[in-house]
Amino acid sequence: MLPLLLLLVAAAVALPAAPASASPTQVMTFEAPRELLSDADRDATLDQIRAFGVRRVRVLMYWNSIAPDPGARRRPSGFDATDPGAYPASGWGRYDNLMQAAQARGIEVYVTLTGPAPRWATKNGDPDGLVDPDPEAFGAFATAAGRRYGDRVAIWSIWNEPNQPQFLRPQFRDGRAASPALYRKLFQRAEAGLEASGNGGDAILMGETSPRGNSRIVAPLAFLRGTLCLSASYRKRASCGRLDADGYAHHPYSRSTGPRTAEPIADNVTMSGVSRLVRALDRAAAAGAVRKRLGVYLTEFGTQSTPDPGAASLAQQAEYNAISERLAYLNRRVASFSQYLMTDDDPRAGGERYGGFESGLRRFDGRAKPAYDGFRTPLVVTDYGSTDTAWGLIRPATAATVAEIQYRNRGARSWRTLRSVTTRADGTFSFKAGSPAGRRYRVRWTAPDGAVHTGPPIRSYG
Repeated sequence: MLPLLLLLVAAAVALPAAPASASPTQVMTFEAPRELLSDADRDATLDQIRAFGVRRVRVLMYWNSIAPDPGARRRPSGFDATDPGAYPASGWGRYDNLMQAAQARGIEVYVTLTGPAPRWATKNGDPDGLVDPDPEAFGAFATAAGRRYGDRVAIWSIWNEPNQPQFLRPQFRDGRAASPALYRKLFQRAEAGLEASGNGGDAILMGETSPRGNSRIVAPLAFLRGTLCLSASYRKRASCGRLDADGYAHHPYSRSTGPRTAEPIADNVTMSGVSRLVRALDRAAAAGAVRKRLGVYLTEFGTQSTPDPGAASLAQQAEYNAISERLAYLNRRVASFSQYLMTDDDPRAGGERYGGFESGLRRFDGRAKPAYDGFRTPLVVTDYGSTDTAWGLIRPATAATVAEIQYRNRGARSWRTLRSVTTRADGTFSFKAGSPAGRRYRVRWTAPDGAVHTGPPIRSYG
């Protein structure tokens, strides 16, 4: 442990520059589907998101919730699916309200066009809207969405978690992955539809894949290769052209043991293995399947916490979220990171006590978790033997600002100041300091409006 005097003297030394591989332009995205599509909760939730300094929210635009007669087997007679005015006004309504409220606060809305499809746009009239959705009909829906919201949306993605059977079927046919070929056509038609609506200059992302595969779920990298007509050794079929995506979206949910847990299956991509996805995209680009240096957008992520059985504790949730954000920040190819859920799912929903997601910053009853304050001031202390390296972020700092790093040793009741730090322009900071076993750290920051924000206590991690 360094003497405290030396640590305080060291505070006067300039902070090191951001690592060469870091991504200082990375954008934070927030997703709170229940609140943002609710007239009762939307404004208050957007105000919280804006107070965090977040300027982008993600919303899933469900095809069957907007289309006319979604439960009918036959397509409505005379229906022009490219015309937004041909859809029921009520179908667009909650999205209209979100667009207006977000725009008023200077918040960008990022739209994922996704199924389920209306029954009349699936093979054999699938009542779930998931089996073999009609790519042409989906492309027409994309045109309608682009015409309605094109002046307010600049980034789109196509289909949520298409490697999962609850979003697209079939995943496999005769033991071979089938969903990638279905998805390729859906992406191509949707991209063409957005171009037809005048949104060809927007960013259009492929993927939105979930992190792990099994006998029912196509693993994300296997799904990527299948979508791009690549063999296991990344050789492209000559009959397939390049897919013109502007980025790859992925949901790198980690296991309950934390974001640094290595994923044993090579085709899975959790938070610790995002570099696998980067390498796969580079190999795909070398094969002529996508453009070079495609950006990675981590568009859905969160840490499940108690009371979900087997999940992280409330304290661990705050720590794991911060570690995950640091991992994303240190990878230059990661264009965006995200927080999924403001509030936990209702434990009474779906017939299971905890059948939904408990990755929110608030409990289902609205009480803030430690992760709520941790989201504003994420802090990571990584133990390398006798020296700890600290990384943190002050949100919503938009220029260099000053924060106080505090510590409390094991058995102590009070917090003491370790050092004052001046952030970089993007709000991040880092430094090195010695640390005895059992020490806890936190960030204390006074915002320009005079409000004092104190982050949750965090441990150092090896």
